[in-house]
Amino acid sequence: QVQLVESGGGLVQPGGSLRLSCVASGSIFRINTMGWYRQAPGEQRELVANIMYSGSTNYADSVKGRFTISRDYAKNTVDLRMNTLKSEDTAVYYCNADVITVTTSRVTIWGQGTQVTVSS
Repeated sequence: QVQLVESGGGLVQPGGSLRLSCVASGSIFRINTMGWYRQAPGEQRELVANIMYSGSTNYADSVKGRFTISRDYAKNTVDLRMNTLKSEDTAVYYCNADVITVTTSRVTIWGQGTQVTVSS
């Protein structure tokens, strides 16, 4: 079994910064893609950023230049550094991972979500 645990959400003023962290644990052989999604009230869940096993990254247009995703392959962690936060960044942020388990199963895992609120 594999699980993701997120941390780092909270309340921040517009223009401020936050860092989200996510750690994967369990019967992991390899993690392919790790990423962050978010879901605002009444909206669909959307991709914020992801990072491939190769290190290639993708960002939503709305966060390019403000957010940076990084991962530690040895620790099975992924971080999202968020700068110049705007009110429209307010959402629940979910960590996501595409995992190959030690039994060679491929599973997509979601974290429980962490709230980010940008407000003055």
